Amino acid sequence: MAGAAATASAKTADAASPASTAPAAWEAVIGLETHVQLGTASKIFTSASTTFGDDPNTHIDPVVCGLPGTLPVLNQKVLEYAVKAAMALNLHIAEHSKFDRKQYFYPDLPKNYQISQYDEPIAEDGWIEVEVAEKGKETYTKRIGIERLHMEEDAGKLVHAGSDRLAGSTHSLVDYNRAGVALAEIVSKPDLRTGREAAEYASEIRRIVRYLGVSDGNMQEGSLRCDVNISVRRGPEAPFGTKVEIKNMNSFSAIQKAIDFEIQRQIKAYEAGEPVVQETRLWDEGKQLTKSMRGKEGASDYRYFPDPDLGPIEVSAERREGWRAELPELPAAKRHRYAEQLGLSTYDARVLTDERAMADYFEAAVAAGADAKGLANWITGDIAAHVNANRLSYAELPFRPELLAEMVQLIDGGVISGKIAKEILPELLEKGGSPKAIVEERGLGMISDPAAIAAIVTELLAAHPEEVTAFRGGKTKLQGFFVGQLMKRTGGRADPKLANQILIEKLKG
Repeated sequence: MAGAAATASAKTADAASPASTAPAAWEAVIGLETHVQLGTASKIFTSASTTFGDDPNTHIDPVVCGLPGTLPVLNQKVLEYAVKAAMALNLHIAEHSKFDRKQYFYPDLPKNYQISQYDEPIAEDGWIEVEVAEKGKETYTKRIGIERLHMEEDAGKLVHAGSDRLAGSTHSLVDYNRAGVALAEIVSKPDLRTGREAAEYASEIRRIVRYLGVSDGNMQEGSLRCDVNISVRRGPEAPFGTKVEIKNMNSFSAIQKAIDFEIQRQIKAYEAGEPVVQETRLWDEGKQLTKSMRGKEGASDYRYFPDPDLGPIEVSAERREGWRAELPELPAAKRHRYAEQLGLSTYDARVLTDERAMADYFEAAVAAGADAKGLANWITGDIAAHVNANRLSYAELPFRPELLAEMVQLIDGGVISGKIAKEILPELLEKGGSPKAIVEERGLGMISDPAAIAAIVTELLAAHPEEVTAFRGGKTKLQGFFVGQLMKRTGGRADPKLANQILIEKLKG
């Protein structure tokens, strides 16, 4: 793809050459080309629908099919979405850009060329910040450079059908419904070093475009796809090694696993004195390995030239600022604010900001006056589990954020215990309603009268004389037994702190 300078291989290292001193450790150099389907109702150069999942070849027209005499017209919403995405990625928006024809002789693109942007893209030179959490290591933040974002049209889809035991598929079918769908291709700089970093980078891109509302980022439907460019070299000062591309990965897990495998494959090849060739490979999920697909094309193979049917694109300063004013607070900014202003942990801030709908729900509950940490615990735990299990949106949830705030305030005020809250939560999630009203109606308020708790403890100890004797004889772990029995007798309504204090006093005699 254009912009593959993300993992430039002009300087090819002889990574296996001997050195007079011990060789430096191997380092991977990784860049991603992320294809984001922009969520417009119609295609980039025609009014044909972009609806996913309909019967094959029902969303096509003469422009999509490249019939003689047809002329493309740029969808203005595509331009808006591309510019907004570029702004969110801290890219510089070009005052002037253009479209080019990229020769693409393949059955899934009926024109036999793709309209893309080559040397004058809509935006260049940006960055995003990612948080990388690797198992057994401390989470760290890293800034990843972005080379460019450009607009282009998608190709169709080939379906390989039939079955032959020796040759595989017996024929292929083509569906042009996806042909002409608007894409923003985002090309990173070669700043990534591990599979985990690459997966986090792709995840953050997806998070950003979802926050903006410019794409649903649905990887299962192909709305976000990644190509990885990867090479290895002997240490950070060595020139780049030979670049290998891995095509069309549609999950973050696949990105990480494919990169980790490819790093080791290339290192083993160099150390065995074998060449690493520039090629395109595919990730085989079943076998957990990459395999060769074809030799990698260069820019000259595509024979780019300016598209004669589309004029230059100009984005005025006024329009740019108007679109910039419409951008929401983005995930990284939210993470920083939640940690610095609300005192949340890095983990809680990360989970809460993963989806804009969850973050909006959380912020509405905070605005209703409840403690942020208490809210975070409920939202990232029981509430998220309910939403995911029932495939709900937070907007559909009957238990509105102000009602959650009310429940957390009841807990913090000592009116109910966390145990009581858990008991009434399923009903609240299903039907909504006021937690306070339910507590009052059913007499679920916490028992916080010392005399009442002391009387219950006295009865409890009298009912378990052997356990009392054992505790006083040194088996202090029995305290948990008595706490459990006390909560059982009170239906979980005893004030935990007060109950423990009175229980210990009476157990010690």
